[in-house]
Amino acid sequence: MARVTTAGAAPAPALQAQNLSQTFGDTEVLHGVSLQVARGEVVAVMGPSGSGKSTLLHLLGGLGQPSGGEVYWEGVRVDQLSVDARAQRRVRALGLVFQHHYLLPDLNLLDNLRVPGMILGEDLTARAEQLLQQVGLGGRGGAYPEVLSGGERQRLAVARALVARPAALLADEPTGSLDRANARRVAELMIDLAREHASGVLLVTHDEALAALADRQIDLLDGRVVPPGSPATALPVP
Repeated sequence: MARVTTAGAAPAPALQAQNLSQTFGDTEVLHGVSLQVARGEVVAVMGPSGSGKSTLLHLLGGLGQPSGGEVYWEGVRVDQLSVDARAQRRVRALGLVFQHHYLLPDLNLLDNLRVPGMILGEDLTARAEQLLQQVGLGGRGGAYPEVLSGGERQRLAVARALVARPAALLADEPTGSLDRANARRVAELMIDLAREHASGVLLVTHDEALAALADRQIDLLDGRVVPPGSPATALPVP
């Protein structure tokens, strides 16, 4: 299994892409994108619709096979792994948060958080209970997702993404379904919890206010990384 090595004792990035490309038919959606996210670092990815943001996130998350280039989680190359091997490693290496929470409606809140542990064969009950407290849902572990507000459901989704202490958190428009006030609260909570547990965060968002919470920003245009603040990537003000 390939692993990135560097001189000295510097740890491998939590997440890394080298010369990543993706082609669908005759259309090249990503063109040689390279990036890395360190543990505890928050990186925002911005760009207009169709710039390749979601495609990039899916490839970094091992949810698709790139046409070219390499993807590494904690220094281990994963794009060449089988689908099953990649899925098993993903549970430990990555947490995923999407615009829609994708909670399991037939499981209570505590069991929703324990699902990654069930996959790993580990009892994460204590960790899950701690995270319920941290996201403001302490004492409600026996309730079901249907009784939660939209903001509460997304906070629970953040907790589930972090329960296995992943190296990196991938967030694709994680507050897109929330009003501005709730969006800010959920984003700040997600970033604070990730930093507390030294997880890197790659945040795809259209919201410049959320991107401003990141340590640095990557701008995409037509599948390419462009200089930060390039006028071509400017988004219309709502």
